[in-house]
Amino acid sequence: MTPPPNDLPRVAIIVLNWNRRDDAIACLTSLTRITYPNYRIILVDNGSTDGSAEAVRAQFPPVQIIEIGKNLRFAGGNNVGLREVLQDQDDFALLLNNDTTVEPDFLDRLIEAAREDGRIGLVSPKILYQQRQDVIWFAGGILKPAWGYVRHFGLRQSDGERFNQRRQVTFLTGCCLLIRREVLQKVGLLDEGFFLYSEDADYCLRAAKAGFKLLYEPGARIYHKVSSSTGGAYNLNKWRHRYASLFRLVRKHTSPLTWPLFCLNLVWELVTLPVNAFLQTRRLPPPESG
Repeated sequence: MTPPPNDLPRVAIIVLNWNRRDDAIACLTSLTRITYPNYRIILVDNGSTDGSAEAVRAQFPPVQIIEIGKNLRFAGGNNVGLREVLQDQDDFALLLNNDTTVEPDFLDRLIEAAREDGRIGLVSPKILYQQRQDVIWFAGGILKPAWGYVRHFGLRQSDGERFNQRRQVTFLTGCCLLIRREVLQKVGLLDEGFFLYSEDADYCLRAAKAGFKLLYEPGARIYHKVSSSTGGAYNLNKWRHRYASLFRLVRKHTSPLTWPLFCLNLVWELVTLPVNAFLQTRRLPPPESG
């Protein structure tokens, strides 16, 4: 490999895995084709029992593998990788779901966007469905903590010019999240008190409160197998954890005076849940929170 230019930031790509060997291999295979030269890959294995670590070790010798031995879930597992970043000399960390594949230039585009302004702390790409690569899953997002409202722009809509504008947003997804080292140093790690979901929303709020900008970069593109690790977009267990995490988010970031707003939003979502569950039988899943 040609030595990377000295002026290019070093990026640690953190891929979290739990019993998704084939997904992890597909993700890492796509990462072998990226054009950005100054990076390393850390696979954090959350206690898999399907031979994931052994398969990755055999097929991708340069990948650093950290085997935890138990499932620390999204926040705990990713924090293991982020601590490695803080101990080393990486300029950026990139959280990347194992059920994604990437375009070769995606990291070039993310770093280019981040380097335009030192106040940009978090950057996410355009994310399209793996099974329908002309349809948006994430094109930036909006977060209203008083309502417990977290939404993706463009969800389930055909990709087009209106989703090609770089812009500052209030929510970015942990599915693919570039984090500047200074954010980790000032804001800290992910909150492991979130059992499942809303860890990324919480981190976005904390980064924004610390004075960092959140940027959606549409020139970077990746593809996502939506909800492959949680049993489908409308698995009831998933929804139970989602609402519990949203309430934790609301309690953490808002005054009790605003909690009735969250309750109203929750009632509305529960009322419309059967319709949304029915829509899941269509070609693509219905709109959902991040």
